Amino acid sequence: MSLITVGTMAFDAIETPFGKTDKITGGSALYVAYAASNFVKPVQQISIVGDDFPEEEMAELRRRGVQLEGVEIVKGQKSFFWSGRYHEDMNSRDTLVTDLNVLADFKPVVPESYQGAEFLMLGNLSPDIQLSVIQQLKQRPKLIVMDTMNFWMQIAMPGLEQVLKHVDMLMVNDAEARQLTGQYSLVKAAKTIMTMGPKYLIIKKGEHGALLFDNDSVFYAPALPLEEVFDPTGAGDTFAGGFIGHLAKTGDISFENMKRGIIVGSAMASFCVEKFGPTRLKEISKEDITSRIQQFKDLVSFEIELL
Repeated sequence: MSLITVGTMAFDAIETPFGKTDKITGGSALYVAYAASNFVKPVQQISIVGDDFPEEEMAELRRRGVQLEGVEIVKGQKSFFWSGRYHEDMNSRDTLVTDLNVLADFKPVVPESYQGAEFLMLGNLSPDIQLSVIQQLKQRPKLIVMDTMNFWMQIAMPGLEQVLKHVDMLMVNDAEARQLTGQYSLVKAAKTIMTMGPKYLIIKKGEHGALLFDNDSVFYAPALPLEEVFDPTGAGDTFAGGFIGHLAKTGDISFENMKRGIIVGSAMASFCVEKFGPTRLKEISKEDITSRIQQFKDLVSFEIELL
């Protein structure tokens, strides 16, 4: 099973209560690829970078089974750059700098070699870009998952409503679900979102886990309690990569398997926050992942006798 992932490949400058880094690779597609490539190959990347993006990063991705034919390299221009500072609670942050650079003119092209992919992960980008990728596919994937954010709800709502009609699953956080629907209850918000097109919805709640909805069921998965969260940047994208990587590996898009996918995604995200950027994701082994998933299993497993 192959997976196409669309998103940013970028540089980040990050400051947290535990330290700072002035320049580290990041971007939604990078995190998705590092997480998903533990479960499925090939991961077929679609993105855009300047000629400043490090070749050693590209080589590392290739080594992990990530195909880069769909990554445009623009000579003489710089890659997308983001800088942010996290507050003490690590749940909120201030964006200090956003330089679109090559991303301002991103018009993704799906390579012929990517056609026929069974899974598509649309990272947080303009709805017009997301829709253009879907429309370029000659065969509809088995599952189309998209991420979005409050920014697009504010400036591109008609386009967002359009692309939602073409996807199977939406991933947003709790604040974004409420903003998108005007509903404070997440259950009501989920029902409203599923009338917009998606059959499934994941609402991410950061350190409080994630909720999975379809029309008939809801599943809650906790986040792993961690003693220290070093850098939350990319955790949501890593979650998405682990989730869709598991689904692509198994080829099973049942609600039951999506439950397992949420646990896998949560396990991957718990690694991501342990070091700056994608550093930790480059270090972990299959054994580390298996052990972490077991920790999640132990966390939620219990027996009870009903009186």
